[in-house]
Amino acid sequence: MTNDKDAWSTTPVTSELLRGALDFEQTARGLLPHRLPARARAQCSDPQLAMAESQPSGVRVVFRTEATQIELDVLPTRYVYAGLPARPAGVYDLLVDGRLVQQASAPDADLVTIDMSTGTVTKRQGPVSTLRFAGLAHGEKSIEIWLPYNETTELVALRANAPIAPAAGETRRLWLHHGSSISHGSNAASPTAIWPALAASLGAVALVNLGLGGSALLDPFTARAMRDTPADLISLKIGINLVNTDLMRARAFTPAVHGFLDTLRDGHPDTPLLVVSPIFCLIHEDTPGPGAFDFSALAEGKILFKATGDAAERNAGKLTLTFIRKELQRIVQQRAAEDPNLHYIDGLDLYGPKDFDELPLPDRLHPDGPSHRRIGERFARLAFGAGGPFSAGQAR
Repeated sequence: MTNDKDAWSTTPVTSELLRGALDFEQTARGLLPHRLPARARAQCSDPQLAMAESQPSGVRVVFRTEATQIELDVLPTRYVYAGLPARPAGVYDLLVDGRLVQQASAPDADLVTIDMSTGTVTKRQGPVSTLRFAGLAHGEKSIEIWLPYNETTELVALRANAPIAPAAGETRRLWLHHGSSISHGSNAASPTAIWPALAASLGAVALVNLGLGGSALLDPFTARAMRDTPADLISLKIGINLVNTDLMRARAFTPAVHGFLDTLRDGHPDTPLLVVSPIFCLIHEDTPGPGAFDFSALAEGKILFKATGDAAERNAGKLTLTFIRKELQRIVQQRAAEDPNLHYIDGLDLYGPKDFDELPLPDRLHPDGPSHRRIGERFARLAFGAGGPFSAGQAR
């Protein structure tokens, strides 16, 4: 294999090379993957949702090649909070034949600065960055480049010192998952280290991740997007965002869950469908939202969250995680009498009070790297293990 630049070729970055996204937008600078289709995006102008769905959690560039060197030009968008240290740059994971072999980060990016005290948002445009992966093994191989879960990423160009070909069609079962920022990735170390990606690897399935930070809110447009997306397995992790946004009361919650499940069943009548309740989060177990930044911690340069509701408001129907777990279990039990492919996992079996004592949530809301691994391994055992609702014995 020659390393001569004359032997290099550029391959257009098209949807044919991407997996894990539901839609694609051709911008002035490159190809922007979206995790919600345009019709869904048009039905909600919430900037939090726009940011979350454009961050490519679970999205990867997939191809086959004999190349030993690969370059990917990208233009990320990063978000920073005024007065706080910038978060680490997003990580790109390169896998060869399913094994993580290299990581990289883009040195430059568009920068969005949010001032929490004034609510103002400013944006500074940055240049395109080139990611370089060298020293790869000779011979034909399958390449996956997982994009950062926490940076909107425009894909500009793909180059290699050998031809690139689209990968063969996916032969693994397709797992479609929806959840909050915890499913989106929160504080995980890299895109393949978020708990859904870990669970998908252990379960030998292909992931489509609709973990949407701050936006797992039982939105009808998300349900319709999932209804229309091919899937062999579907899961919903519901609860934390409904509490920390203080979006609805108990009277609205139960019909909204039924409506979401009804919509999924319109498109996937017999697909194994798993409802997962919230993991343990001390601040919202019995205290309603809304959740908020702890400004006393912000003054010290720390990001911590707190619950601002009053426990007495539970009597007026304000939601807590304890209530949501009980109600989700009841709803699934009720529906499972006529829907044998509907199942439930208690989020406390993934991360409970004892786990919190051992591996506390660093910001009181999101798991860190070790907690993501624990959640992913436990989900894989409960869902994909023998007798689990997603075990290989289940019908496709």
